[in-house]
Parts: sequence; structure tokens; C-alpha cells
Amino acid sequence: MAETRITQEQFGPGPEQMPFGPEHEPPSEWMELNMGPQHPSTHGVLRVRLKLDGEIVRDADADVGYLHTGFEKSFEDKTYTQGITFSDRMDYLAPPINNVGFVAAVEKLMELEVPPRAQAIRVLMMELARIASHELWLGTAGLDLGVYSGFFYAWRDRELVLDLNEAYSGVRMMTSFTRVGGVAWDLPEGWLEQLQRFIDVMPSRIDDFEAMLSDNPIWHQRLKGVGVLSRQDAIEAGVTGPMLRASGVDYDVRKAFPYCGYEQYDFEVPLGTAGDCYDRYRLRVQEMRESLKILQQVLDTLPGGPWLTSDRKVALPPRSELSKSMESVIHHFRLVSEGFKGPVGDVYAFVESPRGELGFYLVSDGTNKPYRMKVRPPSFCNLQPLRQLVKGVLVADVIAIMGSMDFILGDVDR
Repeated sequence: MAETRITQEQFGPGPEQMPFGPEHEPPSEWMELNMGPQHPSTHGVLRVRLKLDGEIVRDADADVGYLHTGFEKSFEDKTYTQGITFSDRMDYLAPPINNVGFVAAVEKLMELEVPPRAQAIRVLMMELARIASHELWLGTAGLDLGVYSGFFYAWRDRELVLDLNEAYSGVRMMTSFTRVGGVAWDLPEGWLEQLQRFIDVMPSRIDDFEAMLSDNPIWHQRLKGVGVLSRQDAIEAGVTGPMLRASGVDYDVRKAFPYCGYEQYDFEVPLGTAGDCYDRYRLRVQEMRESLKILQQVLDTLPGGPWLTSDRKVALPPRSELSKSMESVIHHFRLVSEGFKGPVGDVYAFVESPRGELGFYLVSDGTNKPYRMKVRPPSFCNLQPLRQLVKGVLVADVIAIMGSMDFILGDVDR
């Protein structure tokens, strides 16, 4: 089936010939369409004001803040351990990765060594979260464009990850399993076997998606050549993650600045060439396959030993000591009720979330709470080129472009 797209020339002058800004009032025949904040086609609570010339978008203005929760300010009122639950809820599709990013900043401040087993468990949970996030993106982005079957396929596969989350932490989404210096629990009996079954079945499930979408002519027409972000524009806009790599920029925090032992594992960083919506789709599908490779390697080389640091500055005493030592009881009580104090200073730690570089800049004044916690959210940065990407496209293409960006508004409005 041949691809046919209506050219810009058939619609008259493009946005560069019809400027709009403070010094240029839009022509009176332009219509303003308020997409959001409750529009069912948007992802999260985002308002986009579109200036339309018929079906052509001449300008757009993204209005954020409708989901503002004040997470950054709330960090300052909680102890370092209590802050872990806030990190869960910023990017609610990849909570384990947020957890690790936050505690990595605290561990850097405290100069703590994390046991190898704890690092491996973190990698397992983070890569599962990456797969689950990409599955949800694939299902909802397809649903926006009328691919109803893909939505049910994605939900079926994502449930397998949530089952693993629940088996490990007792919670399906907001696991909060990370602790400063390690993880809260060791892997339960039977969990590794459940993980192996997941690793074995997922390649065929991803094949199903590719068979359904990758060579589908309608999928091609809706995504190929739409929302093109050049390499230079991507760098200048500060985007990271799949959006940046789809434009051909080889940057992944796991490779560039390894953490949690990622340097031990053999995996590729998929790259695109066109920087369009289709490249962003293909890249995320490939990333799921690479995450499966990492999971298998961790499973094959999982170290033994403790899963939490023995440093008494941050770690609770073993439960067996509480019935024998009053000092251990007092120490336990003070750590739980008051938390631990960090040295004066500031640190920055960052991880690779499904949406890109997620960073935590922590400033400590020597108390048991952060003096300041500034988050570098990938979704907020990735939203910056939206105006540029939608100028000159059809209204229907705006939905495809926004879907391909995969931003999370909890991450934007933190």
C-alpha cells in the first residue's frame, strides 16, 4: 500500500511565513482550540492551546501546573528515609527507578557503599519498571491512534511485571523497596523462578507487537515523518532518553555514567535516524528487548551476601539484637523516629528513567532532612520542543506527537 501524505504546499504558507508571537497578532480567521486539561486524548493533566488555520496547527502553547503536588518542597519536611515514598509518585510509571535515583543522592552524601546483592536487586526492579513503562506507553499511544488490540496486549504483559512487584514488595506499583544503603528485603522464595518465566515468555510477546504494528501501513502513515526532531534541536532543547536517542544521539546514563553495576552487563543502546514518531516507537520496543537481556544477565550472576549496608549510621540493627541489647532498641527507635543526619554539603545523582535522565540535586545543612531537593525531571525537559514539533501539522498529528513524547505530568509538575 503506497503512503500518501498531503504536502504543506497544499495548505498554503507554513508557520515560518505566518509568524505568531507578542509582536504578531494571529489572523482573525485563526481559531484557538483548548486541548485539555481534561481532554481524553492528552496524557495526564496538560493543557495545550492550539492556534488553528483550518486543520493546520500554526502555533501551540503548553500550559503545565494542573497536577502540581509540591514534591520538591515536601522533601524538605521529611527525613531522608521518609522521602523515598515521595520519589515513587513523581513518575508513577517507574517508581523503582525514582527510588534508586533519590537514595543514590543520599548515599553519595553519606559516602556509603551499597552491597553487590542490593545493587543487583535494584537493577532487576529497575529494568522490570522500564519494560512495564514502555508497555503502558505502547498500549496508550496505540489507543490514541485507534489500535485497540495493542492496548489489551500491552496490559496483559504489564500485569506480569506488576505480579513480580507484588511478589517482592507486597505492592503492585509504588513499591518503595529501596532503602538508603541497600534494599528493604531480600528476594522471596520462588521469585527468581517467576522472573525467569517472565524473561522466557516476553520475547514472543514483543514479537506480537512488532507483527501487529511495525509493518502496518496505517501505523506508518500516522507516525513516519511526523514530529521530526533533529539531532541539533534535540540537544538544544535538553531532551534525553528515547526522544534524544531517536534523533541519533548516543546518550544513556547507564552507559555514560554507570551506576548499580551496569558496567558489568552487556547491552546495546538503540538509536534512531529520522527522529520522528516512528523512530521513537521502534526505539522503545528495542529497549524492552535490551532490558530482557540485562535481566537474564543479572539472574545468571546474582551475587550472594547482605542486601543492606551494615553501617549503623543509616541501617536498623538486626531484629535478633532487639531482644538482647537495650542499645540496639534505642538506636532502632531513634533511626525510625528521627532519622539520621547527613553531613553539610551538596550532591547530584542521576539515573536513566524510561523517559531519560532523572537527577536529584540534594543540599544538606547537617540535619536529618534535606535543606533543598531539586529534581531534574526528564518529562519536563522533553516537553520543551512540543511547540516546535506541532507547528504546521494536522490536528490529528498532534495526538501522535504528544503520545510519542511519553511525558508523565507527575514528573513535569512535581
